[in-house]
Amino acid sequence: MDDFYSKLADILEVETVKPDDVLREFENWDSLTALSILATLDANYGINLSTAELRDIKTVAELGATIATRRRK
Repeated sequence: MDDFYSKLADILEVETVKPDDVLREFENWDSLTALSILATLDANYGINLSTAELRDIKTVAELGATIATRRRK
């Protein structure tokens, strides 16, 4: 999960993210950030997530749990 947190921090343009951080509370959260997250999930983890599904995810930990349960093997 550390790799995921690092990629997410890069997208959000912050030094680190913590599991309890709320995604929409990051200063750089916008539609382009959401699209970047969706593209990263697809490219790095083989996960296709819709924008509606991402909208329902509140925290970094919830996003991580989604990766863990949907990751293609």
